[in-house]
Amino acid sequence: MPLDQSFVGRSWPATEPYQVGREKIREFATAIGATDAEYHDPEAARAAGYPDIVAPPTFPVVITMAANRQVVADPDLGIDYSRVVHGDQRFAYTRPVVAGDALVCVNTVEEIISRGGHEFLTTRTDVTTEAGEAVVSVWSKLVQRGEG
Repeated sequence: MPLDQSFVGRSWPATEPYQVGREKIREFATAIGATDAEYHDPEAARAAGYPDIVAPPTFPVVITMAANRQVVADPDLGIDYSRVVHGDQRFAYTRPVVAGDALVCVNTVEEIISRGGHEFLTTRTDVTTEAGEAVVSVWSKLVQRGEG
C-alpha cells in the first residue's frame, strides 16, 4: 500500500523537552568510539569554548528517532515499519548540543516518493531549545521496501 501523499508538508506538535545530560553524552560518545576530551570532561569542554561537555555530531539521533515515532506511528500515513530500512541521515547545525540543554523537536514530512516499487519518506526534525533557539535540523530518509 502506498504512503499517503497528503502527509507531505504536515508537521506535528513539539515534543516534550529532552534533558541532555552529561552521562547520556558520555555513553553515546563511548558507544561510537568518540574519545575527544570535550565529549567526556567538562573542563576540557570549557577550555574548548563550550559551557559544558559537548555532544558528538550524530547525538541528536537519540532525540530525533524517538520524536519520529509521531510520524511513523500515525496509522493514516500507511507505513509498515516491518518493511522499513534506514536510507539516509543528515544534520544542519546552528550550534552544538551541550549538556544541560532542554531540547524539543518538531517533525515535518518533507517528501514521499515511490521508485522501483519502494516508498521513500523524508522527514525533517527541527530541534530547538525550550526557548525556541535553533540548534540543529535533522533529515531522515526511511525506505519502505515493496511487498513483492
